[in-house]
This record gives sequence, C-alpha cells and structure tokens, in this order.
Amino acid sequence: MVSVGICIGIIATVTAAHATQTNYPGGGQHTPYPASHTSPSVYSAVTVSSERVSRAIARLDAVAQDVLKRSSIPGMAVAVVQGEELLFEKGFGVRRIDSALPVDAQTVFQLASLSKPIGATVIATQVDQEKVTWDTPISKLLPWFRLSDPWVSKHVTIADLYAHRSGLPDHAGDDLEDLGYGREEILRRLRLIPLKPFRAHYAYTNFGITAAAQSVAQAAGTDWATLSRDALYEPLGMHSTSSRHADYMAQANRASGHILAKNGTGYQVSDLRQPDAQSPAGGVSSNIRDVARWMQMVLQNGQYENSTIIAKEALLPAITPKMITGQPSSPAARAASYGYGFNVGVQPSGRVMLGHSGGFYLGTGTTFAMIPSLDLGIVVLTNASPIGAAEAVSATFMDMAQFGHVTRDWLAAYQPVMAPLVAPAGELVGALHPSSPTPPQSMQTYAGTYQNDYFGDIEVRSQSNTAQSDSLSLVIGPGRDVKQLSHWDGNTFTFIPFNENAPIGSISKVQFEDIRKGQAQRVSIELLNENNLGTFTRKPR
Repeated sequence: MVSVGICIGIIATVTAAHATQTNYPGGGQHTPYPASHTSPSVYSAVTVSSERVSRAIARLDAVAQDVLKRSSIPGMAVAVVQGEELLFEKGFGVRRIDSALPVDAQTVFQLASLSKPIGATVIATQVDQEKVTWDTPISKLLPWFRLSDPWVSKHVTIADLYAHRSGLPDHAGDDLEDLGYGREEILRRLRLIPLKPFRAHYAYTNFGITAAAQSVAQAAGTDWATLSRDALYEPLGMHSTSSRHADYMAQANRASGHILAKNGTGYQVSDLRQPDAQSPAGGVSSNIRDVARWMQMVLQNGQYENSTIIAKEALLPAITPKMITGQPSSPAARAASYGYGFNVGVQPSGRVMLGHSGGFYLGTGTTFAMIPSLDLGIVVLTNASPIGAAEAVSATFMDMAQFGHVTRDWLAAYQPVMAPLVAPAGELVGALHPSSPTPPQSMQTYAGTYQNDYFGDIEVRSQSNTAQSDSLSLVIGPGRDVKQLSHWDGNTFTFIPFNENAPIGSISKVQFEDIRKGQAQRVSIELLNENNLGTFTRKPR
C-alpha cells in the first residue's frame, strides 16, 4: 500500500544493494588515515575537488532533462547548494499537464515526507529555546494522548516518535485519515492499535511524528503551522513555505499533483491530496529556493547568513543516527539508519549523507540529499506520483560529485523498487470473476449497522426494494461516504476504493461472516485490515 513517506529507506536500500556489487575508485586519491586528523570517523579516502563538483553541476541540466523525458512526469525543479552558495536552481516541464505554464525556481510543490526533516528542525528550535527537550515525554505535553500500553504511554518521548521507535506499526493511523478523520481524532484512536516492542522496533509512522509535533506546538502555546512559520520559515526567509494546505492551493505559481491516467498512458491532474491531518509529517508546501535556504542552514549546523537559527547542540541529535532502519544483508553491506526525521546513511565514498524522500500517490514525488563533509546538498521536487524520478536525479548528481562518473542508471534502478508502492491494492486485483459464483443470501442477511472501536460504525444498506434489486451499499467514515458493493462469490462482495493508499484499479473484499438466524454477525473489510482491525461486529438493534 502507498502512503506519504513511502520512500523512507528506498535510497538506502538501492544504494546499499549496488554498493555490494560495484567498486568505486571515484578518481580520488586513496591514502591512509592522516595523523593530522583528530577524528578518524570524519575521514573519507575519496577526495572530492571543487572542479569535480563544478563538472557535476554543468551536467545536471542534461541529467534532469533526461529523467523528465524518460519518466514522462509533467514537471520538476532542482536546486543545489554548497555552503552558503546556491550553485544551481532550475525548473523543468510544466506545472499542469493541461497548461503550458512552466515550472521555475519559485514554483511551489507539495513536499510530502520532506515535511518530516523540516519539522524536526522546527522541533529543534524549541529545544534550543528550552521549551522542550528531545526526551520530553509526550504525556507531559498532551495528557490525553495514549498508546495501547500504559507504560509506553507514560514514557514515549518526542525523540521516540521522531525516530519511529514508539512501537506503533507501520503507517499507523493513515487508514483513518483515508476515511476522513481529523488529526486529533486519529491521534486519540492510536491507543487502539497493538504495539510492537518499544524502542526495539522501527516502523515508519506519519501520525507518530504528528503526535510529537502537536505536543511541541502545545508547549509553545500555538498550533503547528503557526509555530513552523514563526520559528523557522520566517527567520529563514522561506516566504513561499507553509504547513497549511489552503496556502498551497492559493499559490499562483503552484505545481498541481498528477497521477497516471486510468488507461495507464500519460498523466492526469489530481490535486486531491489534502494532508492537513498529518501536516507535521507530510503537509509542507514549498519551492526549491526556500528548501535550498533550509539545506544551507542544516549544512551550516544551524547558521544562516551569520545568524543562528538553531543552536548546533539542539540540531545535532536530529541529524545523527538513532535507529537502524534496514539490517545489512551481509557482513560487507552497510546498515541504513534514521535520526529524528532524517535518514542518515553512509555513501560508498565513506561520507555520511543526510536525506529523505517523500511521495503522495495522489501527485508528488520529492527528495533531498546532503553530504555534510562536502557542505553539499541537492533537492528535487516533482509533481507526479513517486516513480523514482526525483531520486534518480539526486543519486546521479551525487555520483558525479563524489566519483566523477555515474555508477549506474539510477532511474532504471529506482523504477522497479517504486512500482509496487503505486500499484493497485487488494488480493483480487487482476483476478477473474468466478464463472459460476455461489449465489448470495438475501440482502437483508447482510444489511445492518456494524461497530468497530477503531474505525467507527459502518452501515450496510440493502437496496433490494428499489429498481436496483439485490444490491448493497456500504456507508463508512465520518463523512458517511457511500461505496457500492458488488457480489463476488457466496458471502463475499467487493467495492472500488480510491485514495492515497488505494491507487486506481484497487479492489477491496468485503467478507460477511458468522451467519446466524438469517443475519451476518461480522463483516471484514480487506483494505482496512492491515493491522487486524478491519472486522466490524453487528450492532444490536
């Protein structure tokens, strides 16, 4: 299933897999560790000259054009910084597939999960101001926030949630957002999800990070979007950046979101992703010029244009490893790790790289990468479902900057890794309908109200007394959305979902169970059952 932040660890996975197969001479000078260095941990045997970086910059335009053409995505914007210098910024393609308006350096995109590291630096400003610490328990700031284990509820910290080590399962709460629940209601319902081992299990959670950010905003006496603006965006001069979806939609120079067309050929405008519920994890919108300023600040340890935005002591915990995200596949392989909102990895050059990717199926794919030892960073924003295009441009540039040549076709490497993430969901996708299905029972057998503490009540309506005889509909979510059910076989029906986690072509089974005295007592909805919470029980009349 697709979700915001789907790209977590993909860069590390593809890079690490390749690194175990390829030697990287890099054209640099390989020397023993020099005695004049005070710390072996920051030494790299691959030297990188300013000329090599300049040559990489000179080739970047052609790289971006090539990826844009081969991927067929509508638009892209790219910026590169080194230290306090902006070395490159350019837009490619169009803002909307049905318009000739070009993407430029000021075009605003949805950032998806790039919101997480940006939000982590907002948290760091509050750590710097001593309003919170990274180790402040959430319970002290949001007394109503609970997880399923009382001890964990009491002890889980801002750091735990930003490092994805709270025990919440992968993408916990995203299914509630898909149904239309708002932020606070989602956070309150997280207490109903069974936990994995606390601080011993990594699982990527948008609403875990959202809970931590909400608690910090509470400590600051404001809301998250206002805190982000006042503590980070305005001091950095990020005037086109916002954590409110309405601000993104109001931008005159805005890149619309795009998804693959229903026929599988080309793209169509979607503009459907409204991420305010998880704004700290996925709701930032910005342009490459603003993100470049932010990268410069991070690379300069919290400094920007001779001003201290964040004390380095408050920032350092976020950008250093705190949790292993991918175990090495062999003794020769590197592990992938996560800080607080940042991926932290080691390149084949031996240099540490900070980064993150983001993706909405409903229309954006983004990435940034920074190598602190080179003071070098790149951001790539695109306005289409994530297929690896942004990552391909970034990885190609970093190859050229570090090694002087491209080590592989990165778009070809990323596309098969990303493809399953935007594929239709459901066990019956591609299945043939039974040629001789077992007939259903009376529609009244299935009709009724069914309860579920996590998802809320659903209603199954029979339409057997209307012109649409022998039909059922499912009414679900706080907005009472109506889904038409189609009979599949026996007591199994299906409906066609479409949302951030259910791309075009998805199918969800609806299985009625435990039929007694002419009534089904339970119903299980496949695409709501990822955490075994998708069974609803008939409500007594």
